[in-house]
Amino acid sequence: MTITQHPWWKDAVVYQIYPASFQDSNNDGIGDLRGIIQRLDYIQGLGVDVIWICPMYESPQIDMGYDISDYEKVHAPYGTVEDMDELIAQVHDRGMRVILDLVVNHTSDQHAWFKESRSSKTNSKRDWYIWKPAKYVDGQRKPPNNWRSSFGGSAWQWDETTEEYYLHLFCPEQPDLNWDNEETRWAIYESAMLFWLEKGVDGFRVDTVNMYSKPPGLPDAPITDRSAEWQEAGLVFCNGPRMNEYLSEMNAILSRYNAMTVGECPFTPDPATVLGYVGASKKRLNMVFQFDVVDVGQGKVFKYQTEPFAYKLQDLKDAIARTQGLLDGTDAWTSSFVENHDQARSISRFGDDSAQWRERSGKMLSLLFASLSGTLFVYQGQEIGMINMPKEWSIDEYKDVDSSNYYNMVAERSGDDPVELAMAKASLQHLSRDHARTPMQWDSRPNGGFTDDTAEPWMRVNTSTAEINVAQQTRSKDSVLAFWKHMLKFRKEHADVLVHGKFELVDRENCKVLSFIKHGKSRDALVVCNFSGESSAMPRLGRSGKMDRVLCNAPGVGGDDRLQPWEGRVYMLR
Repeated sequence: MTITQHPWWKDAVVYQIYPASFQDSNNDGIGDLRGIIQRLDYIQGLGVDVIWICPMYESPQIDMGYDISDYEKVHAPYGTVEDMDELIAQVHDRGMRVILDLVVNHTSDQHAWFKESRSSKTNSKRDWYIWKPAKYVDGQRKPPNNWRSSFGGSAWQWDETTEEYYLHLFCPEQPDLNWDNEETRWAIYESAMLFWLEKGVDGFRVDTVNMYSKPPGLPDAPITDRSAEWQEAGLVFCNGPRMNEYLSEMNAILSRYNAMTVGECPFTPDPATVLGYVGASKKRLNMVFQFDVVDVGQGKVFKYQTEPFAYKLQDLKDAIARTQGLLDGTDAWTSSFVENHDQARSISRFGDDSAQWRERSGKMLSLLFASLSGTLFVYQGQEIGMINMPKEWSIDEYKDVDSSNYYNMVAERSGDDPVELAMAKASLQHLSRDHARTPMQWDSRPNGGFTDDTAEPWMRVNTSTAEINVAQQTRSKDSVLAFWKHMLKFRKEHADVLVHGKFELVDRENCKVLSFIKHGKSRDALVVCNFSGESSAMPRLGRSGKMDRVLCNAPGVGGDDRLQPWEGRVYMLR
């Protein structure tokens, strides 16, 4: 029998940690690196292979650490570089690996590079960022183009010192680096990549990986929002003409360390473009996060400009099929995920977070996403079925710049219309990034064991910690946590079909049940998931043969021919 040797990252399960919200070790209300070290045995016990740590670099924290002021230092409330050294060593001692966020499309405006760049037009680092003169229309100063930043408003900021605009695809405090400047690129590689690779990190999640190369001439974006001056421009500024060149250059460095890369790849609907990034023969990236699944139900112009549950199950089916289809007849690799630091909680979005069904629907989502091909990513708290912040919490509890900017925009456009504001609040309660950022729920105490109950956490702990927490679930063999541990073990035992199998969607028109077959080299598996609070009939496969049920999230509650509410099953087919 021939055993296929896969790169280590293909069969890995990655556990993502948001440092500010994971574990506070010194009771200052902010999570830290020593808190992560304290919880490494717990993480190892889940059955994961890799820990991904969100930005822990020195930062003013305008965008929760994605605005980096020094790549070679640690944000002081999180700890020190020495703490990172110990964390890396302890992760490796447990037989796991660690990857970091690589945030190099932009820096903080407090980075030494940008301070030099903005100091004068003749400074040696002036061209390290993207500066342009103003346009004048009827005597009025205007930015170079109509691009809207990812967080609202113009993507250009006027700078009085040198009287030019600089580009920021995110906050004004996050100026974009000029990747067309070779000197800039090599400074990035040295400071952001090699510094940490030499310390033993095993790879990177690469932030906004397809934004480095901007289109020549920086053309205007199509007008999709006629009520606004600034337009959504993601399809214009992503995937520029030199992206492949830059990624190949990065990979030449990363491959020397056998480092893993997973790129964040928004605004890329063309599969051929994705394949150009992740085809093994291209030697650019190992895989990317495509956003098809997590974009389901979001608004088209503004992601929050929608209603809760504004999607059909077929939309989710098609999104999964597109990302899984990347593997068909190619040398590419993909990823499976439904939560991260930028997404609301999956049970609240795609399951049922009521007390009656949240555990079963959480287990079903675990069964579904752990049965998809590619590298699996699990976000902190997902393994215990954490849910969104309560509906009754006020808008003041929302800390994220993306959420507050959207709410303030609606307030301004509507003249504080209470109906419009209520709709905006309902959408944020369903989709906001804040839901992923509430502190980890370790036990049932008011602060959830995240920090001492006498401390004030940087963000309010979800009151659901009274019922949803690690301590309680560790004691139960039927908990969401127990199911996740079993599911990860099951996934590895059946890696030939679940990790590496070919995906075939079944019964697409069924509006309650999501079903697919995974085709392995020597066997097939059928996965069925009832996305409904009602019992549903099993799907029709259109094929005969023996089916052995090998996994179920609701054992003993129903017959073979009908699925119970939020029930998921895995069958091996013969």
